[in-house]
Amino acid sequence: MIGSLIKGSLVIPVMGMLCQVVAKAQTQIDAAPSLNEGGNTRQLERSWNQLNQQLDSLDTLLGPAPALDASDDLRSPELPGRLLRANEPASGSLSDDQSLPDAPLQLPTAQDAAAGGIRAVSLEQAIAIAFRNSPNLEIQRKQIAAQAATVASLSGAYWPTVSVFADTEAFQSGSSTYSPYDNNTYGFGPMFAAQGQGENVALTENGSSVSNSSAGPFYVPAGGSLDAVANGVDAEAGLQLSYAVVDFARTPRVRAAEARLEQFQQQYANQLRALQLEVSEAYYQLQRDEQLVRIRDAVVRTDLIVLEDTLNLKQAGLVPRVDLLRRSATLSIDQEILIQALANRAIARRALWTVMNLPADVTPSAADAITLAPAWPLNLEQSLLAAYDNNPELDAILATRRALALQQNETAAQLLPQLSLFASVGGLASVERLFDLSISGGGCCGSTFLPLEQVAGYDWSVGLAFNWMIFNAGATSNAIKALALQEDAASQAYAATRNQIRLRLERAFLNHEASLAKLVSARRAVGAGKEAFRDSSLRYKTGLSNEVDLSVTQTQLVEALVNRLTATVDVNVTYAKLLRELLPMPRDPELAVPTTITLEGFSSQALGRDAHQRSTR
Repeated sequence: MIGSLIKGSLVIPVMGMLCQVVAKAQTQIDAAPSLNEGGNTRQLERSWNQLNQQLDSLDTLLGPAPALDASDDLRSPELPGRLLRANEPASGSLSDDQSLPDAPLQLPTAQDAAAGGIRAVSLEQAIAIAFRNSPNLEIQRKQIAAQAATVASLSGAYWPTVSVFADTEAFQSGSSTYSPYDNNTYGFGPMFAAQGQGENVALTENGSSVSNSSAGPFYVPAGGSLDAVANGVDAEAGLQLSYAVVDFARTPRVRAAEARLEQFQQQYANQLRALQLEVSEAYYQLQRDEQLVRIRDAVVRTDLIVLEDTLNLKQAGLVPRVDLLRRSATLSIDQEILIQALANRAIARRALWTVMNLPADVTPSAADAITLAPAWPLNLEQSLLAAYDNNPELDAILATRRALALQQNETAAQLLPQLSLFASVGGLASVERLFDLSISGGGCCGSTFLPLEQVAGYDWSVGLAFNWMIFNAGATSNAIKALALQEDAASQAYAATRNQIRLRLERAFLNHEASLAKLVSARRAVGAGKEAFRDSSLRYKTGLSNEVDLSVTQTQLVEALVNRLTATVDVNVTYAKLLRELLPMPRDPELAVPTTITLEGFSSQALGRDAHQRSTR
């Protein structure tokens, strides 16, 4: 904000002074009589004075122009060293070993950043390297592989699961058993009777003698207790089987995963098309910038020759000083344009490096000469129908809709009954030892405690499990509704993408036609411009023409050269954009990817039949 205020404070008075100068001049011009009045040169002298005042005002605002020296006329500005190094010619062709990308988590070192070896690469080689090195394509490949593994994992639900279980543990515990009451009154028989008592505290018939004279082995007196410590080992092992006999959600779940896999595969093919266009555009831009450097360099060299001729003519008194000043300004402007062209070429090289994902110590340079792409074999209608047919961008959206529809079936199946079969068989064994026994209160439970107990056995089970959810507070119905809305949104995305494809194709097709037409016109303009500049140069040297005519002719020639270059590159770029919509690409990452960017496998007759068939359906 402060910077803006400072700039504003400087601009406001400057603009105010300029407005005053212009307003004053306009007032004077409006008030001045015409030059043919008065019969003298007073009005002309007054106009010159006004012009000098305006120039003085501009000098005050903008500062005086640097003085020209005869020794500075042919001097070129010194170019930055980094800019020159970035524009060095290629030192050789790019090999496969040199094109291997850096590790994904690796950052360039100072040596890598300063190395900058420049290598020539063809367009076909650049596309092949980009297909191999692209991180985005590698992400797509990983997603396809992961989704294929997901499909295989979900398909395992059609088979039973068999598992082996086993566990073993060692334990030690202490226990204290206490009975506040005796157990001779429960009618369990004489084994639970107290000493001298019979069953159920039963006396003999005479009521004075007892039937027994000793307590049974299970008799516990009131207040009897037993303290003991136990340790041992338990082990269990077995085999368990489980199988979903009836599961209505299983098949939609697998089919939805397969639809997602198809979606990723279609996105991979569309990414190949997009990357082909991205590499082609970067390569054609580099070709254009490299050719512009050659054009601008030739222009500067021509300026130097013309400036030298102008200087010689000026010294001989054949041309005015203004011609020398104009040629010096023209040379300076063309040198500035050349410097910017060098910067643009260096940037274009780095842009191609980025899409190719080359190592940090390599910089690509275009090895191919600029040539026109082959003629586009289809008309606009055939191109549009072919673009819609088997289009991976549209097919990816259709796969998304199928996945959402199948997910609705899977979610709805959660409300249906489920029946599962389970079975298991196993064995067990344990060893338990009792020690540190102590009794009090007459003892307790001695007959139920064994000093060393060994147990072995087995068990098996077979059964069916039935589950049917009858209420979940609308969770399932709302989930189905959300998926249905997403499916409708995917339908709208299909319509939007369909329209975008048509716009992209028609724009590319029409621009391709226009570029071809402009190329024909630009070629004629270059031929005429060369002859006009040659004639104008000879006329200027012989004094039959002035410097203004020479400058205008030179500017027209340079514009014609640039227009021809731009039209040629635009023809190739628009051809690549048309291929982006039609070029067949594999859906499987394991298949080879075509690197030659030409339209193959299409014929006008076949596409015409397809168009007729589609129109009659």
